[in-house]
Amino acid sequence: MENVTRTNRQSRPALNVGFILANRFTLSAFASFIDVLRLSADEGDSSRPILCSWSVIAPDMEPIRASCGVRIHPDTNLIDPAHFDYLVVVGGLIDHIERLDRRYVEYLKSAVANDVPLIGLCTGSFILHRAGLMNGYKCCVSWFHRTDFLEQFDGLEPVSDRIFVVDRDRISCSGGTSAVHVAAHLVERHVGLRQARKSLHILMVDEAQDDSKAQPFLPTSLKAKDNLVQRAVLMMQQETENLRSIEQLCKMLGVGRRSLEMKFKSDLGKSPAEALSHIRVEEAKRLLGETEGTITDVAIRSGFFDASHFNKVFQKHTGLTASAYRNSLTA
Repeated sequence: MENVTRTNRQSRPALNVGFILANRFTLSAFASFIDVLRLSADEGDSSRPILCSWSVIAPDMEPIRASCGVRIHPDTNLIDPAHFDYLVVVGGLIDHIERLDRRYVEYLKSAVANDVPLIGLCTGSFILHRAGLMNGYKCCVSWFHRTDFLEQFDGLEPVSDRIFVVDRDRISCSGGTSAVHVAAHLVERHVGLRQARKSLHILMVDEAQDDSKAQPFLPTSLKAKDNLVQRAVLMMQQETENLRSIEQLCKMLGVGRRSLEMKFKSDLGKSPAEALSHIRVEEAKRLLGETEGTITDVAIRSGFFDASHFNKVFQKHTGLTASAYRNSLTA
């Protein structure tokens, strides 16, 4: 009996992942995650689920529609969650995330009771929060959905400057190509570094990124290379209207002011305050060109205290007053 048990244990995949797909889920995030598992599971690209296995689970066997219209057929019903090493909830369109079947919610709660870690992919973190399964956990969301999160979960502050967050038995991911790095993180942990690297090489991803990696920038002329500076710049862009001091930024990043200033000077040749002023002027230029708001409205939305201060800073950066700049766009 002992030999049989050992053989069965050895024959099981080192990593077994179950996927719950929300209605109108994001196909790219799901496919990216699956491909890392597929390429890590076998030699070459034979795709046999030897070292890793994966299943799409659902209360019934009806196809599930992605946001792009493609339909995925489930592999199995809601089997014992203890069968899986992780359950991944793949979110999608914001307008559809409240419609998660109640049977899924009860299943996820059962998984938690069985100590199965949960992963929120893309807006899957919204679904987990709404089900009450992220209370007390850090939650990563894309900068693109940060405002949606703040509107839906009043008083909760998401992590939107990193590609994913690991907090004990919860992992949340900003979506898109960051799904590749979450999957590689799991493969490295359960299967091995060699298999994780192999899958990334085949997918033409330069290297695995850990949960400290900054999310990709919003468009800006500030081209930071240092990861901490990248995170700081992204946070400045996200909090342009609300960020009132560099001390506040340091607290949000969990770093000292002197350390942050040294990083900025080395990477961008600017202080954090100078970079913030630069970003606010960039945002003001965008608002002047794309909206019909008054100069005062543009000043406030760009994070300036009043129109007078705004005009002084704007003219220093551009050589024009805000009104003259707006007129030049239509000349």
